[in-house]
Amino acid sequence: MHNKAVRFLDRGEELRRLDGVLDVPGAFAVLWGRRRVGKTRLLVEWSRRHDGLYAAADRSVPAVQRRYLATAVARRFPGFDDVEYPDWRSFLLRLAAESGGSAWPGPFVLDELPYLIAADPTLTGVLQTWIDGAPGRPTVVVSGSSQRMMHGAVLDAAAPLYGRAREAFAVRPLKPGYLAELVPGADPRDLVALYALWGGMPRYWELAERFGRDVDRAVDTLVLDPAGPLHLEPDRLLMEEVPPATALRPLLDVIGAGAHRVSEIAGRLGRPAPSLARPLAALAEMGLVRRETPFGSDPRSGRRSLYRIDDPFLRLWFRVVAPHRTALAEAPPETRLEYWRRHRPRLEALAWEELCRTAVPLLHRTDCPLGALGPWEPAQRYWRGNDPEHDVVARSVDGRRVLVGEAKWRSRPEAPKALRPPAGPPAVPGIADLEVVDAAFTPRTTAIPATAKDPHVVDADAVFAALC
Repeated sequence: MHNKAVRFLDRGEELRRLDGVLDVPGAFAVLWGRRRVGKTRLLVEWSRRHDGLYAAADRSVPAVQRRYLATAVARRFPGFDDVEYPDWRSFLLRLAAESGGSAWPGPFVLDELPYLIAADPTLTGVLQTWIDGAPGRPTVVVSGSSQRMMHGAVLDAAAPLYGRAREAFAVRPLKPGYLAELVPGADPRDLVALYALWGGMPRYWELAERFGRDVDRAVDTLVLDPAGPLHLEPDRLLMEEVPPATALRPLLDVIGAGAHRVSEIAGRLGRPAPSLARPLAALAEMGLVRRETPFGSDPRSGRRSLYRIDDPFLRLWFRVVAPHRTALAEAPPETRLEYWRRHRPRLEALAWEELCRTAVPLLHRTDCPLGALGPWEPAQRYWRGNDPEHDVVARSVDGRRVLVGEAKWRSRPEAPKALRPPAGPPAVPGIADLEVVDAAFTPRTTAIPATAKDPHVVDADAVFAALC
């Protein structure tokens, strides 16, 4: 079994925010984020740098949870686990007494707080009292993967712990540009292919690192092979939620198979469309699905919204694994790979579009000429009826320009002339008085000089430079 951990990459902003928590003795901080995003690795690394104490909660009854945590705390305070704690109040008061008596300021990092709250909902009130007044209490950082429960316990205005966190933030996927550090020698097209497989999830990067640029072998070994560690990954993600979210799996199946409008999703599931509002919102909170609205539309209106799988790996899984589970169970590797190769071009094209839109508001940090016309607001797609669709649309921050671009995923280099947009202004609402900046996003371009009629060309080098 390959257990080598991937190098600790990026996370500079998260580490700076956590370091700021230590400026105030006894401060409280909260982190959350979807599973596999690297919260535990971040917290372990930060705790190690500051002589902290890291402890992870388990799924069990409260008495057993306290026993396990007491064993973890005993690594710093010997004898802490020599007694049984009848409740959370006694456990926390002893922790404050030990830290105060030894002048240890923390941090005490408690991972997977939702497991404890699910077993004993009164814990949030006990934590509130302890944070508000326990003398000698160390700096405390709590985290959880169940975003719904973390919001309900800490961030909701009615929650007992509301307003007490000095820092509260979500841990996001790693920036795609760091894939270049993971796979030395990879060219930009390789990086797009890798992103189309693993997205920004550190756990997936860790598993794939040993395969380098050999994406076929990585996909087959890790995903397609029934014995692979990611073959059942979506089911594990849903089961590990608190409470388990396995009932949401059918929605992922139909969205992953290509149903994106609420009416389409409802039709395939045989359910009334209004009944999907809450489960779709839950999937969005879990970071598994995103709601997309076209450029220029009211984001509060759901009439033209589309729902898409938000993670590249899950897009791969629901396109390739979910429909072919029976065949994959008996097929040899060469047959399994044929299922993957059938969908690979489309998955990579989707990943390229996503990377281009993500890079637009960051292009001004690079030497890309298009960046000098910005900075740009976050980019969106545009679609409406029979209008031409546009992959990348964004206003400049100064409100003077609008970027209208197409993301073209081609195997050969493109000449600037071949990337020219159709004649006439784009059919996009709300841009009549703005200067239109045409752009083409393509992995590679030829050395043929561009002319004044050609669009601004952004290649994969510029996109990944922005995403570091």
